Formats: sequence, C-alpha cells, structure tokens
Amino acid sequence: MADEGSSGSRLPLALPPASQGCSSGGGGGSSAGGSGNPRPPRNLQGLLQMAITAGSEEPDPPPEPMSEERRQWLQEAMSAAFRGQREEVEQMKSCLRVLSQPMPPVTGEAELAADQQEREGALELLADLCENMDNAADFCQLSGMHLLVGRYLEAGAAGLRWRAAQLIGTCSQNVAAIQEQVLGLGALRKLLRLLDRDACDTVRVKALFAISCLVREQEAGLLQFLRLDGFSVLMRAMQQQVQKLKVKSAFLLQNLLVGHPEHKALPPGTLCSMGMVQQLVALVRTEHSPFHEHVLGALCSLVTDFPQGVRECREPELGLEELLRHRCQLLQQHEEYQEELEFCEKLLQTCFSSPTDDSMDR
Repeated sequence: MADEGSSGSRLPLALPPASQGCSSGGGGGSSAGGSGNPRPPRNLQGLLQMAITAGSEEPDPPPEPMSEERRQWLQEAMSAAFRGQREEVEQMKSCLRVLSQPMPPVTGEAELAADQQEREGALELLADLCENMDNAADFCQLSGMHLLVGRYLEAGAAGLRWRAAQLIGTCSQNVAAIQEQVLGLGALRKLLRLLDRDACDTVRVKALFAISCLVREQEAGLLQFLRLDGFSVLMRAMQQQVQKLKVKSAFLLQNLLVGHPEHKALPPGTLCSMGMVQQLVALVRTEHSPFHEHVLGALCSLVTDFPQGVRECREPELGLEELLRHRCQLLQQHEEYQEELEFCEKLLQTCFSSPTDDSMDR
C-alpha cells in the first residue's frame, strides 16, 4: 500500500525493514540461523511480544546464571527495539515534512499528479505506522493530527480526504487521549459533513469509519455526535445506494442504541420524534439485503424498554406486523439469516404480543 508514493523525489515511501513489525508484533519469535537465539525485535511492540512469549513458556527449575552470550544477545535485542522505534519516528517526521509543504501553485497536470501521489503515499505510510499505538501517540505529539484536521479533511483531492479520514480513525481507535485531542480540534463536525455531502463514496465510507472510532465507547464523542445531529446523518447514509455505507451506518446505529439506550429519549428531541421508526421500517421494505439485519437490530433496540417506540411500531399505517410475519416466512429456511429472523421474532413479541399501551405506561 505504501509504495504508491515511492516515485516522489522528496521521500522514499516504501516501508523499510524496520517498520515491518509495526502492526504484527516485531517478529521477535523467529530463529536466527544456527545461533539458537530468536531474532531481535525491531521495535518496542516486538520486544513486549517477545517478553510475553518468554513468560508463557514452561519454567526451567532451577534457573541458571545468564551466560555471557545470552546477556549480549539481550542487550542487542533491547538496543534494536529502541533503534527501530526511533527509525519509525523519523519516518513519520519525513512524512509530515511532505504533508506540511504548501500546495503547489497551478502548474501542469503532471506536476500536480506527482505532488498528490507523494502526499497520498505519505498518508498511507503514516496509516501503516500508526497501527502501532506508540507510533500513533508520537504522531499526535508531532502535531500530525492538527495537520490532518486543519488541511487534509477538506483537501481538494478525494484521495487526500479519504486517506486523512482513515488515518484519523486508525490513530483514534480505543485510545482515549487521542480521541479527546481529535474531538477538541473539531474533527467530528468535518467528518459528519463528509459523510453527509461528499461526492466520493470512498471518502464517505472512511469518514464513517473515523466517526465510529470517535463515538463508540467515548462519552464525550457521543455527546458531540448528538449535538451535531449525528443520528440524522446516519439515517441519511443508510438510505444511500452504496452497500458498504448502508451496512456500516446501520451497524453503528444499532451499536449506539444498544450501548447507550438512555439517548433514545433525550432532548432536544427523541429518536422517535425524528421519525426514526418510520424510516427504519421503510428501509426494511426495500429489496432484501444483508444490511436489513442491522436495521432490524436497531429497531429492536429502539423499542426495548421504550413504550413510545412500541406505540410507533404499532401504528396501523406502518403495516409492520404483516411485514415481519412475511419476512419470518421467507427466512425460515435460510440459516445464514438466523440473526435477522431472531430480530423479527423479537419485534413481533415486543410490539404485537405484549400488553396494551395503558398497561405499558403503568
């Protein structure tokens, strides 16, 4: 992936051997010829993996004093790990130097294409390196996130926009400190705008990935998402013709409703008042697709312990009960749709086999 930018004159963007362990653990467990010692890891992540592997082995009672050869190998391994980490930081600095350069003035198409390819290559190499959480933290320390949010999410070239969104998501996954920095830079508003309005499908898919990394299991991100009317943006994304966008939007909606049921009825308006029930049912009526599983899952989450959602589903003009019974018949003989079938059955049980509205409210 990273070799797409290798033709640029300022930065060889092919991954060197030192970075090959950034996402795989450093390869510290392979043998090194006839020496009997494992090959030294190339970075700190590889060193940690080596320690875990060594700690899981059966102990040899009683321990013998460390031989000089073993001591020397261990020193070399630690030195190589720290050296590999420093080399990856230098690679990130080189990438940021490329990305920090001003956009070229209007010149020939060949020059513009070469410049864009070099920038895209830098973003791809950074995405590879930042799979390693230590590198992601270093990238933010180097002000890389300011550059992504400030310049590249709104770049003119779609190839730069989607790579920037992908890199933001890669860095932010499960790292609270980075998520907070990204949110503080105003990235979520820009990402939602890309998801909602960008003309390039790839940009929209990558923006959704970054949004997911900023709002799942991140309370501050979810609150921003709510203030920016993120649920409406998700619903519009589910109504597009891009299958990947529909599936991922429906999955994120389902995840948020399951993980944060309290937001179903929070002001400024409940999800029901937004017409979410009607929109989800309309999506279920479209030609059958694997993404219906997540739509029905979201609908299940919306009605669970939420009487207003149940009442909406019971509205006669929706015809939901008939739709669900017909869908159950279609899915009975298809094992691959078992989860969708279970959601249909749960909705029937919750909405159409439960007590009256008055008893539910009590």
